Amino acid sequence: MAHIKKLKYDIDMNDVKNSDILAVGVYEDKNDSELVKSQIKGKVGELAYDFNDDQKTLYFGLGKFDNVTPEDLRRAAGTVMTFVISNKYSSISVQCPISDNHDNYFCQAFSEGLVLGSYRFLDFFTDERGEYHLEKITMVGKCCTDASKKGATVANAVCKARNLANNPPNVSTPSRLAEFAQEVGKKGDMKVTVFDREEFTKMGMGAFAGVAQGTNEPPKFIIMEYFGAESKDEKPVVLVGKGLTFDTGGISLKPGAKMDEMKFDMCGSAIVFGTMNAVAELRPKKNIVAIVPSTHNMLGGSAFLPGDILTAYNGKTIEILNTDAEGRLILADALAYASKHYDPAFMVDFATLTGACVVTFGHIATAILGNNPKLIESIQESSKNTGELVWELPLWDEYCDQVKSNISDVKNLGSPGQAGTIAGAAFLKAFVGKDIPWTHFDVAGTSWGVENRSYIQKDGASGQVVRLVLDLIGA
Repeated sequence: MAHIKKLKYDIDMNDVKNSDILAVGVYEDKNDSELVKSQIKGKVGELAYDFNDDQKTLYFGLGKFDNVTPEDLRRAAGTVMTFVISNKYSSISVQCPISDNHDNYFCQAFSEGLVLGSYRFLDFFTDERGEYHLEKITMVGKCCTDASKKGATVANAVCKARNLANNPPNVSTPSRLAEFAQEVGKKGDMKVTVFDREEFTKMGMGAFAGVAQGTNEPPKFIIMEYFGAESKDEKPVVLVGKGLTFDTGGISLKPGAKMDEMKFDMCGSAIVFGTMNAVAELRPKKNIVAIVPSTHNMLGGSAFLPGDILTAYNGKTIEILNTDAEGRLILADALAYASKHYDPAFMVDFATLTGACVVTFGHIATAILGNNPKLIESIQESSKNTGELVWELPLWDEYCDQVKSNISDVKNLGSPGQAGTIAGAAFLKAFVGKDIPWTHFDVAGTSWGVENRSYIQKDGASGQVVRLVLDLIGA
């Protein structure tokens, strides 16, 4: 993983002189240098460079001063880092483009863009590509240090999430995810509990056990508990992530084309783990619980079958119509468990749940569906803050009726060819405790393959939504 090892915030001119390159931001309407003006207009995404004997200088566009947004700064910083990494510079000094007219979130966003834009997944190259490291970024000039440091912390957590998702399925196994949770837990004074197959089966998690019964890779049910509020009795926020570390589709086998991308079916869990990594660093005064059911979905002699009926943790029975609609099954037990044991202030789940979501939104927006308008509004506000786009879909009773079965309580598909993303959420709703505010994030389109964002490597995991969740919980 090639991203920065060190981010400094000072005005040490020796660092500037010793850096491989100096980056200077240029606003469209505040560019007084005729020399610079002749090279760059100042639009976001523009770059120009001046390499002389004394200093290599890179100019980057920021847009118009009065109209600049945090997302503009994030993208401008990402453009800078793309240039730096393409040219394999090991250090860079960046003139902080934030003025007194901008609040701290602008500083945070710019710092996020630098760190997020520095990420490349290079772990498995054995040639010189795997040897490249960007050692240091120095921010010089007037910058809000605390906000910039927070931005770096948040962005590094996103990079952790990206790495978990980018790793191959023989590396990011359920056991490895459990180890990662324990590493974060130790750092953040969290209680981490991991149930193995025998334990969660005895506990009555029949939906999760059903999906996991076809794999020899040991499945894990992972719980992380962080108590940062003044009272441990304060209701926690509960984060639930789908940890499908590889999805063949099971007996309802997926097509061979692009099946390798099914290593990304655990991106929901990566969001949760990335968030908890930041929580361990930022120590918010909140109680937060993270739950990840993790397994492969394989086919074989012991795999669950279309036509099976499974019994979930809350006692509801599920008719299996398609074994490739398995993510909702493992989430069902996690949501039911959280509802029973934690009485959440609110609960959110994250899953690469449906291809229908990609058909609807492409790789641009995350679908959100829930039972509480106030929670939805809070999520939409955090979306505006972080630039991670979400769009609410309806979850009317008529859709919930479509996941009712003729022979069991519910079935794991809705009406054929209709409202697939909504059907997935309608199914999950059946396992959320009464009166618990809850929202489902379908991140199938935004977890990988995201384009036109300079701070996201388009051919890998994006880490999208980690920043939104941290904003939502006030970390």
